[in-house]
This record gives sequence, structure tokens and C-alpha cells, in this order.
Amino acid sequence: MYSKKPSILACVTGQYDCDRIIETAAAIAEEQECELRVLSVLRPTEDYSNVTDVLEYLHRVSKANGADMTVIFSAYAPAAAAQFVNDNNVSRIVTGMHDGGNESFLVMFNRFAPDVSITMVAKDNIVYSMEIARAGAR
Repeated sequence: MYSKKPSILACVTGQYDCDRIIETAAAIAEEQECELRVLSVLRPTEDYSNVTDVLEYLHRVSKANGADMTVIFSAYAPAAAAQFVNDNNVSRIVTGMHDGGNESFLVMFNRFAPDVSITMVAKDNIVYSMEIARAGAR
């Protein structure tokens, strides 16, 4: 559902340590007076039993931080996340670290949604942010 109030989006995968991403996104949302949203994009498959416990845990962490968690089933996570960003007035996404590949989630997401700032949270909780480059800014 589209909201006029900007949102911060925590993009999580089926890993327990993605709780650090939700908690960092929650802090940013509070600081910037934005809504917090949490998204996980899963590839379509016949068996999700290996991620159900993790998703339930991340859902509890989301709720504890005042957010609902959305799960989308898509074979192409960057496009699905970009559509969610567009539909939910997201100004920044918070993810884990970029894996360095030219076809990685963050590189491809940035092609679909170049006007969205990106924050990455390392496993040791160091936070890296990339702001949008504005025309005429130096």
C-alpha cells in the first residue's frame, strides 16, 4: 500500500543474522521519522521448510521494531524489490553487504531504482551508506 510518508526498507534473506539489518533500518527510520518496512524476496519453489523458522524469527524482530514483514515470491529479486520500493514510497533500502559481482542484487536493484539511497550492514554491524548523487552536487 502506497504511503505519503517516506519509508525505510530492510531487505532480508533467509538468515537469522539479518536481524541486524532490521535493527539498523529501524534506527534509521526513527532518526529520519519514516515508516519501517521489511521485505524478503524468495525464489518460487515447492519446499520452503528450510526457511520457515528463520522467516518467523525475522517477522518477530520486525514486529518488535514496529514493522510488518512482506514476503514476495519472485525469480528475480532486484526487480521485485524495486517494484515494492516504488509501491511503498521507499527512500532508502538497508541490506547486507554487496557481494562484489556485477550481477549482484544491489547492482541490479540500483539499475531499477537509481533514486533510492542504499545502506549496507556488515556482519560485524559496521554500517556503510551510499547517498543518491544529485545533479549539480559536488
